[in-house]
Amino acid sequence: MKSKSFAVLYIGGALLAFSLVAPVDSRAEVNVNIGVGLPGLVIPAPPAMIVIPGTYVYYPPEVGVDLFFYRGYWYRPYGGRWFISAEYNGPWGAVAIGRVPRAIRSLPPTYRHVPPGYQRLPYGEVRRNWRAWERDRHWDRHERERGRAEGREWGERGYGR
Repeated sequence: MKSKSFAVLYIGGALLAFSLVAPVDSRAEVNVNIGVGLPGLVIPAPPAMIVIPGTYVYYPPEVGVDLFFYRGYWYRPYGGRWFISAEYNGPWGAVAIGRVPRAIRSLPPTYRHVPPGYQRLPYGEVRRNWRAWERDRHWDRHERERGRAEGREWGERGYGR
């Protein structure tokens, strides 16, 4: 019995001595890599903008991707996800679909087909005035004036609504 106890103590002592002599690498590392997967979008100059009829959402018609300006932010769908930026060239951050304004999510697929009479607006003008235009319902008045000129009647929710 004494030999078993001695063996256990000897092995235990050897393990204790080994742990004191051979330092254990105790570094902890955590790496989190989130790949946004959004290809770069480089627009060489501030883009001209058009308001999408019936909304206060703007888009740059000369840019070949879906890109929207609404209430001071840029939104871009890509790969089944949405991205947001304060500037048209990014940097872009992922945004949950529920945080994308309904005005953008509910755009008709034909939003690029703009009726005659809609002019391209300089980006700086849109950037400076979007808030006042929305507050004063600027584009609603524009629609009413266009409708009168074309002999259409404006209803409570717009033409033919």
